[in-house]
Amino acid sequence: MKPKGLIFSCLFIFLFISCSQGSANKNAEQVRETQEREALSSNPEEVALSDTEKFDQFIQKFSTEESFQFERIKFPISVIIPDTGHEGMAPMHEYIGKYDWEILDLTYDSTYLTRPYDQYYQVVRFENDTAVVEIRGIDNGIYADYYFSLINNKWYLVTLYEASF
Repeated sequence: MKPKGLIFSCLFIFLFISCSQGSANKNAEQVRETQEREALSSNPEEVALSDTEKFDQFIQKFSTEESFQFERIKFPISVIIPDTGHEGMAPMHEYIGKYDWEILDLTYDSTYLTRPYDQYYQVVRFENDTAVVEIRGIDNGIYADYYFSLINNKWYLVTLYEASF
């Protein structure tokens, strides 16, 4: 009887340690994937034409200069947000005008992935003449997509999808 109890105890400890290491490995894997995405997002699409505005330079200026941000948003901007008046917070479509706009900061620091609260990662996806800045929270309900279009070789925010709760 005692050997069975010892075996069960060892199995329980092994499972406990494996589960603990699994969550640490999951976080390390998320960091690695985010770094890979950032490396990929900064390469091919941004080097298309010499007169085309580079997205990384654009997004930095967009996030830090209020007047530039207002110039580079196609107002009234179409947005999809959760309807807080609806029981299931179903998405609803509305428009935001220039005077109702709140300044947006899309600069990203990899420490946002490991901070004690509101952890999230940010990825930029490119396709033809569009870029989508995806923000995804880690177990906290943060979820947003910002859609940018290249118009006359300049980037503009054209729509956004905010599903955070």
